[in-house]
Amino acid sequence: MLRSVSGAGRGLTGRFLASLATIGRSTRLLVTVLRFAVTDSIALKLPVGEVLDQTWKMFKVTALPALLMAVPIGAEVSVQIGGVMDQVGANSLAGAASGLGVVGQGAPMAAGLLMSGAAASAIASDLGARAIREEIDAIRVMGVHPIQRLIVPRFLAMLAIAPALCIIIISAGVAAGVVISSNVNGVVPASFWQSFGAFATPTDLIFSVVKSVLFAILVAIIASVRGLEAEGGPKGVANAVNASVVLSVFSIFLTNLLVSQVQTAFFPARMA
Repeated sequence: MLRSVSGAGRGLTGRFLASLATIGRSTRLLVTVLRFAVTDSIALKLPVGEVLDQTWKMFKVTALPALLMAVPIGAEVSVQIGGVMDQVGANSLAGAASGLGVVGQGAPMAAGLLMSGAAASAIASDLGARAIREEIDAIRVMGVHPIQRLIVPRFLAMLAIAPALCIIIISAGVAAGVVISSNVNGVVPASFWQSFGAFATPTDLIFSVVKSVLFAILVAIIASVRGLEAEGGPKGVANAVNASVVLSVFSIFLTNLLVSQVQTAFFPARMA
């Protein structure tokens, strides 16, 4: 029994050390990507065509789902909060609920989950397939840095689509909230927009976009690390995709919590 307990302890220690090593590799990859992005931009060596191509590919697979996710988010906030506000006679604050719910939390989280589900799986599968076919090693043999050639364009593409997805979700979600509030809960549209503008400040929009950019960085780095380290054939690629999605979602929720706490501490909610 003592032997099994000590074995379990060693197993937990090994997993903890492996997690720290993964965090270290991810941090090193992020630093390398930022270095190449800055130096290539200054030297005018950035593959702009590849960046635009990757941006368009990722935007195509995330824009429509963003709209489809935004409408239920805005509608659900309006229906759930609207019923409570109707009971207490505060229908005029329906816009405030949409502002705080959709802009503050719903939009960046939805954008992050879309990127982790669609974009992360695409990056991990592409890099993983290249890794098991030894294309990554072939690129190194040719004297080209695989991070500079493969990851930097995808990283910049993720940074480009993140604010766009966030704005799309905010626009569609708030529009759905207006329609539901006015047609179901009997809220006057002018009252909705008045309370929305009073509680949803530019600071909330800025933090929402910042969150989406941070989520994009996390998703791109996690998917790249898992893709580059894929091994074991098609099964290894599938495992890399699954791991990238799960770790991205976990990191997004944790980062959202931390950033929300910082926003609450330094920029508490107040009427504009």
